[in-house]
Amino acid sequence: MQTICKINGDRIFSRILRLGEIGKNNQNGVHRLALSKEDKEAHFLVSQWMEEAGLSVSHDHFGNLIGRKEGENPGLPAVMIGSHIDSVRNGGRFDGIIGVIAGIEVVQAITSAQIVHQHPLEVVAFCEEEGSRFNDGLFGSRGMVGKINERDLLKKDENGISRYEALKSFGFGVDPDRIKESIRTDKDIKLFLEMHIEQGPILETNGHAIGIVEGIAGPSWYSIFLSGEAGHAGTVPMNLRHDPLMGAAEVISEIERLCKQEPEKKTVGTVGIIQAFPGGSNVIPSSVEFSLDLRDIDLQRRSNVYGKIVNKVQNVCEKRGLTYRIEKHLDVDPIACSENIVSSLREISKDKGITAPIMISGAGHDAMLMSEITDIGMIFVRCEKGISHQPNEKAEQKDITLGTELLLEAVLKFV
Repeated sequence: MQTICKINGDRIFSRILRLGEIGKNNQNGVHRLALSKEDKEAHFLVSQWMEEAGLSVSHDHFGNLIGRKEGENPGLPAVMIGSHIDSVRNGGRFDGIIGVIAGIEVVQAITSAQIVHQHPLEVVAFCEEEGSRFNDGLFGSRGMVGKINERDLLKKDENGISRYEALKSFGFGVDPDRIKESIRTDKDIKLFLEMHIEQGPILETNGHAIGIVEGIAGPSWYSIFLSGEAGHAGTVPMNLRHDPLMGAAEVISEIERLCKQEPEKKTVGTVGIIQAFPGGSNVIPSSVEFSLDLRDIDLQRRSNVYGKIVNKVQNVCEKRGLTYRIEKHLDVDPIACSENIVSSLREISKDKGITAPIMISGAGHDAMLMSEITDIGMIFVRCEKGISHQPNEKAEQKDITLGTELLLEAVLKFV
């Protein structure tokens, strides 16, 4: 379908910058954790923009913000567009945000042009995609597809507040005692589209403004605990120590080695948190906790690497007289995007004279959970130097506008 409506790039970018002021810190980063007062302020603002676009606004009981515009046939499943507006700690202004604001812009363009569509349109800002507050991401999308349990609700943040308590006090009619009412099925949603900054350097390196995602690597998150024996830093000889921090250093080094030796280096492993207890400079630690984020587009390859990491943990503990425990926080399978949607995005790009490479996403996204109940598609937008999850994250207005134009054409094709 040839669109007769136009995307307003200035409006998109001004909204991105305005939203970036909420939770802005003195490093020019964004610190807007899920279900916080900053997040609540952001929900109020985005709700206003949804209403301006012609969407009716509500929240489900997972804390997801949903705008809906009915079609000529409200009984049909909705074409859904979305992403998230929560941030990592000291994050950037574009991650997740561009997907929500682009979705609102698409609906605003359709509404302004009075284009008739059969399927309802929905724009969603998912709750706690990042997982920075309760240490397990994709909460809102996991909830929407029915994958939340009591343990997820009882998880606590660093201040001892449980997710249940945070949801209960968030407002907007959110009630975690009624979450089952908010689970959606394939009968509700025709397809899901998400636009996101690439969060990597491939598009910029190869001179492309946008890319089309064909698959998303599955993340698995763990906490690894090693326990040994505390002691005085000056009196215990090195050969008599049971030092879990030195053991952790061995394991972490092995994580890097294993991931680097994988075919085409497609397995990536990251240790982003490490804590030693009791934490004195003159005390041999009694225990150490560190995180492990393991990702791959190939589930078997990821599992093989994890198994080798566990073997290393066991060997290190046996050699050093330590004990260990591993706690799993998140385990999401890699997924493929809909071949039909990928093909449609390629055709639209070609018609618009855009060279949009087919890509794999190394980062996890809400789309991967939505794939459990519907077809999904993703558009990547170039970001400067591939930087993400920090204050220097940046994407150009013209690239975001171009991605939103592609998103609009896709929505018009399917709605």
